Amino acid sequence: MKHCDWVEMTDRKQEIADKQIKTVTYLGAAVNVALSVLKIGVGVFAGSLALVADGIHSFSDLATDSIVLLGLRLGSREPDQSHPYGHGRLETFSAGLIALVLVFVGGVMVYYATVAIAEDKTTTPRLAVLMAAVVSVAAKEWLYQTTRNAAVRSHSTALYANAWHHRSDALSSVAVIIGVILLRLGYEHGDQVAAIAVGGMIIWVGIKVLGDCVGELSERAVDAHTLDHIRNIINANPSIRQWHRLRTRSVGREVFVDMHILVDPHLDVAAAHEISQSLEDTLQKEIPRPINITIHIEPDVPSLRR
Repeated sequence: MKHCDWVEMTDRKQEIADKQIKTVTYLGAAVNVALSVLKIGVGVFAGSLALVADGIHSFSDLATDSIVLLGLRLGSREPDQSHPYGHGRLETFSAGLIALVLVFVGGVMVYYATVAIAEDKTTTPRLAVLMAAVVSVAAKEWLYQTTRNAAVRSHSTALYANAWHHRSDALSSVAVIIGVILLRLGYEHGDQVAAIAVGGMIIWVGIKVLGDCVGELSERAVDAHTLDHIRNIINANPSIRQWHRLRTRSVGREVFVDMHILVDPHLDVAAAHEISQSLEDTLQKEIPRPINITIHIEPDVPSLRR
């Protein structure tokens, strides 16, 4: 495969992933607008602090949708003299920003619900609260599954973080339902307790996503499945007698791989290069993510074996 063909294949993978990310993010934004209006309106009408908080959380999803799209736009820029490895880290930073938003939103919800309990404020939500919460659970769980699947296909950390934002919204609606049930059973602060539970879950999700971002920024290796796939591809090449020093890392959605391979020491430079090129071609075809490969060729002699 010529260098221009390799670049074209990488760009095609990037374009397909970009399209998936944009489609599912715009879909999420539309759902978030509808749910925000529904839950805040019903929450105010029915007197449910938890549902109003839940509606504000849905509205905050619009901010994270915007962060995903901005990170996609900046992270997809071509490498330049100042950033020879590309701008993929900007997508990682956007995922971290989403995580911080999650932690902030969760903290605000816990704070206001705790204050309401301390001041002995009670609410008596109506049946409309339960119905709105059920609709939200169904819509946001479907949106979580759709967004997560797109994140897995595109290997987008930011989109995966946004998927968890959708899931946290679904969980918060579950907490609202629990709060209504507790109120029906006679516990006056059930709505506020539910709001605290919502906030706690959102904070936990934010910390989890932030941990994943820190792992990527600290040059953590790619996931075990991708790493095993790479190893199997190398082992399947009969011209490679041995290999070692395989290292991987992620820069946004792109995988960077470097390794040493040992080949027949009697081969000329052109033949050894063909083996290296064949391995690169196979990795490009078999690994669904954009992949940047560096291969060091060594002769198969005892002193170089590991």
